[in-house]
Amino acid sequence: MSGSNIVAEWLRSLHLGQYAESFLDNGYDDLEICKQVGDPDLDAIGVFNPAHRTRLLQSVRTLREEGAASVYFTLEESQAIQEECKCETSSARSSRSGAHELPRYLDEYEEGKAELVRIPRLQLKILLREKLNQDGIRLSNQPYSTSVSVLNT
Repeated sequence: MSGSNIVAEWLRSLHLGQYAESFLDNGYDDLEICKQVGDPDLDAIGVFNPAHRTRLLQSVRTLREEGAASVYFTLEESQAIQEECKCETSSARSSRSGAHELPRYLDEYEEGKAELVRIPRLQLKILLREKLNQDGIRLSNQPYSTSVSVLNT
């Protein structure tokens, strides 16, 4: 299994990296394919933990609504996911991966968390606007947008 696969990275960002190999083995090797994941697919992949299923299905919904760019541009880490991870410590021991996986899982989480750069939404918006202006890009002009003529006579 390649560590650079976008699906594996997506699952790691959800703190569900233990399912990466199973996703790839079942043909879910692209985010466009992952947009189609539902309950029957999770059964086939081997995701039986209800909290993991919920987290995956919510992320799949986000993929559908916001597109794959939402995976690349995570603005702020969700506090709810952090709290859920803390609560699952006891249930993680009873999962298929076993208790010996827990310390490695927490270490990977801490390493990944250290790599995240948090930028508040407003500040990111300002940075993007400034960069677009510097590069002379106007999103309201062609080729980025197409004008619609009101008078089609």
